[in-house]
Amino acid sequence: MSVWPNPQYPAPALAGAEGELVSITISVEPRLLEALLEALSRLDFPMNPQIYHQAAAVYVGGDGAKAVGPATLVEFPAYTGRLAGIREALRAAGFEAGALRCRSMLDEIRGGVERARTTLTETH
Repeated sequence: MSVWPNPQYPAPALAGAEGELVSITISVEPRLLEALLEALSRLDFPMNPQIYHQAAAVYVGGDGAKAVGPATLVEFPAYTGRLAGIREALRAAGFEAGALRCRSMLDEIRGGVERARTTLTETH
């Protein structure tokens, strides 16, 4: 018996009156962190973002060429009903739509558990 849902059945969602709870990740160049936080502060709901410095992002040029560069990641939970407002705040501040990644909170939690499980397996 497993505590994880059977893949044959739809996964449950954490949902409320404003939609499904998701994990938002925004990737920015380190020098743009202050501008991003300023844009997020204008949203009409409270948040306590996690900030990860010294990350790396893959940038894809118009010709398809890929380059890896430094990035800062900002993560916070939100409901899907808030996504349009988040995207608009980013657009108004000059950030590209591709900077935002949205993932189901349950998938995010499971991914963290799987990463921890993999790390434990690899170290033993």
